[in-house]
Amino acid sequence: MADAEKYGDGQAGRSKWDIVHMIPYCIGVLKGEVPEDNPRKITKPIAVILLTHFVGDIHQPLHVGAEFFDKEGHPANPNKTADTLEDQGGNTLTLNLSSGGTELTRHAKFHYFWDSETVMANLPPMPETLSKEEKHAKIEAAKKGLVQEFLAHEPKDWRLPSTIALKDYAETWANEIMPIARGAHERLQFRDVAPKQMDDGTVAAVGVLDEKKSVDGVSYYDWSARVARQELAKAGWRLADVLEQTLR
Repeated sequence: MADAEKYGDGQAGRSKWDIVHMIPYCIGVLKGEVPEDNPRKITKPIAVILLTHFVGDIHQPLHVGAEFFDKEGHPANPNKTADTLEDQGGNTLTLNLSSGGTELTRHAKFHYFWDSETVMANLPPMPETLSKEEKHAKIEAAKKGLVQEFLAHEPKDWRLPSTIALKDYAETWANEIMPIARGAHERLQFRDVAPKQMDDGTVAAVGVLDEKKSVDGVSYYDWSARVARQELAKAGWRLADVLEQTLR
């Protein structure tokens, strides 16, 4: 990852329509500050749907922080090194974890792991003997239980200071998650990283991520599950707060 620890410190990976900009844009639509006849064709109902998605996304580390590589496959700062390669948000990197979950989980694509497996790790394990229908019913029940727990226990430090304007929430959240995104990468060792032309014609960095032995003794699987649980709870409370402020 780049040396920058705040969203505003760099240029790579930023755009007019990235998640940090789209959250306040949707808020503006809901508040009537952005007309529904806007370039993105985001109406008020769509803005609610997008906000729900975006507030969750911005609390997933790989949606905020990414690694860049030089042509030799070494991590590089895209703000200082020309022609760096992206890992497409971790979609072109494959994990090689030493423990946790299933065999498929330990060797999943990096982005998919954070999108899905870190959440599933917070649900009870499902015996392989269960039928597809039984497994689905138990997973849905476990999800509801997790939601109830989030509702009943207010997460620590979810509320931003009153000095931060609503329009600046997204950037503040991004700044908060960036050190976690750095940790998500630094607890792994990059291996066999090389450029590869993708189906869409772009060139990305593909490679393997080996789990390092952590200083705290916590496996990557367990650490990431804890992060996901913490950030999911924060995201839920923060979404409710944004909607309350926006629609009142």
